[in-house]
Amino acid sequence: MSQYPIHTITERKGVSLRGLSIPNEKTIWASGSNGSIAKSVDGGQHFEWMSVAGYTNRDFRAIHAWNEQEAIIVAIASPGIILKTFDGGLSWKKVFENTDSALFLDAIYFKEGHGLVIGDPVNHIPFMISSNDYGENWIQMESSYFKDSILNGESFFASSNSNLTQVGNDVFFVSGGLKSRLWINGSPNILPIIQGANSTGANSIDISPDLKNIIIVGGDYKNDTVSDKNIVVYDINTKTKSSGSNYKMIPILSQYNIIKKPFGYKSSVKFVDNIIAIACGTSGVDISKDKGKSWTIISKESFHVVQKQPNTKKVFLAGKGGRIAYLEVK
Repeated sequence: MSQYPIHTITERKGVSLRGLSIPNEKTIWASGSNGSIAKSVDGGQHFEWMSVAGYTNRDFRAIHAWNEQEAIIVAIASPGIILKTFDGGLSWKKVFENTDSALFLDAIYFKEGHGLVIGDPVNHIPFMISSNDYGENWIQMESSYFKDSILNGESFFASSNSNLTQVGNDVFFVSGGLKSRLWINGSPNILPIIQGANSTGANSIDISPDLKNIIIVGGDYKNDTVSDKNIVVYDINTKTKSSGSNYKMIPILSQYNIIKKPFGYKSSVKFVDNIIAIACGTSGVDISKDKGKSWTIISKESFHVVQKQPNTKKVFLAGKGGRIAYLEVK
């Protein structure tokens, strides 16, 4: 038996879950295809399943929850919509809609009341909107924020709602496809990760709680047992001012050498603490006990997304078949 057994709590046939949000020890929300929402209010012992009325044909791959009553969800593809609930999912209010046929919203990130949503490029510029009122209103980011255009074949993956994060005023997101880059405050940096095909590149980014390390995972989802260039790990050093008329403080990153890579394609990664991290994908679940420098596979079970339960060493995973599971890191 594995040292880290994975316990399945709930399943739902025909549903793929890629959104997972755990705002506190008691509350867990998951979102996915067929307008499906799953919610637990007892720390993950039981889940209630719901369908978003009027949107049962939509795939909500991104979710953020503040508590058991208030959450926000993002649907992929056109029209791009964002819905919010104030009553635990009984009803949903539309807070954003864009009917541009090119629009494809990929991920959402909130820090208290300030939120960001990243979408596939429109006219060669990343589509990003922001909110300062808990998602009630949204404003599109000015194109001048981005210091480069999207390269040919570069886009974003809506695989796990984890390609976008923010620390203080620093915004990080990763792209994939023919080109894969790490964007920091609108400035892109080529990643030493597999790229060159539409199915390759970075899928997920996480930053350690002490803000000293970054792990980025991905791979080739069409060849999910291949481990070639599927991870990048950085140490975050001191900051320096960037050049140009808009002076910003930007992190200086130093790349770690990977001792042992995770197995195959990984769509999501999460720090459990400053040392331990979990990564998952259709290839299975891996654990690192040295800040992402070496990995051990602990399960061949397929999951799309992993998130940590606050104030515990328990992580939850969600994926195809409406499967939600957990494991404990002792």
